[in-house]
Amino acid sequence: MSCMGHMLPERGRRLLFVQRGVIAHWQTMAVGISPRTVENLVRSGRWQRVHRGVYAAFTGQPSREALLWAAVLRTGPQAILSHETAAELDGLADKPSEPIHITVPVDQHWRPFPGMAVHRSALIGHIRHPGLLPPRTMIEETVLDLTQAAATFDAAFAWAARACQRGLTTPTLLRMRMDLRKKLRWRGELSQALPDVHAGVHSALEYRYLRHVERAHALPTADRQVRAVGARGARGIAAGLGTSRGATIYRDLLYRRYRVAVELDGHAAHPADARWRDIHRDNSAAADGIITLRYGWTDVAEHPCGVAAQVAAVLRRRGWSAAPRRCGPSCLVGQGQTVVTGR
Repeated sequence: MSCMGHMLPERGRRLLFVQRGVIAHWQTMAVGISPRTVENLVRSGRWQRVHRGVYAAFTGQPSREALLWAAVLRTGPQAILSHETAAELDGLADKPSEPIHITVPVDQHWRPFPGMAVHRSALIGHIRHPGLLPPRTMIEETVLDLTQAAATFDAAFAWAARACQRGLTTPTLLRMRMDLRKKLRWRGELSQALPDVHAGVHSALEYRYLRHVERAHALPTADRQVRAVGARGARGIAAGLGTSRGATIYRDLLYRRYRVAVELDGHAAHPADARWRDIHRDNSAAADGIITLRYGWTDVAEHPCGVAAQVAAVLRRRGWSAAPRRCGPSCLVGQGQTVVTGR
């Protein structure tokens, strides 16, 4: 990759540095770079055209961040990265987005072009992060955009929970931004769920377990995401800790008083390495006198009463003296049926 032209004005060099070597035609005159200079640099091969009116001041393959700069500059001075692309930059999404998502003012009309998805907003000045570069939506707005694009409430909830559990925002800040939107799908459901996110619910599957298994059947409230480190014996059990080899693990749910753990697995496939981690975690719990029950998405989503009946039966054998509550006429709780069917 060749050097950005050292003969450029200082303002131009600074801008190229900030924008990862990318500049738009509409920016060049403001930093003292004439159209003729741009033309000569491109013709000589020192610069390359990334999009129409957008240039990279280097040769070779642009980096991912340079491509993001090029995309947002291609759509004008007020454009910002949004949706999955903003989530990628902020650490909310775990892989690069395809296509690159851009939001522009509502009165701008751009024809779709390959590799980009263009959204429009009448409030672009209010949703733009005031300081982060490349320009993007604030994390709360990113989360809400993703919830609105989600196909199901479970998927929408997962975005909100992930953002909070990764420390990118808080339920309070999300609720504040929700209140500023006139239209919002799942407003009631998200408002109801955010306090549980604040209490430590990490995933849509955990939320379903909390609502449809625990609360619906009046089971005790488990502690969530309990950290377990190398203490052993009675002391470790009382604290909800303990591993046989000293490694740090997290139990999804732990009924501390009754020494019962519940592990939830929302993945349809279970890779071999993850399976062995689960086995080691279960073995570690057993060594500390903790019974582990393990359920998948189908168990909790389609058979919550069966799960509740089974958990209640184990809790009662471990000393729970209360009785579970039936959630409806066909509920399995109290009918002596504790079998949970397939995953």
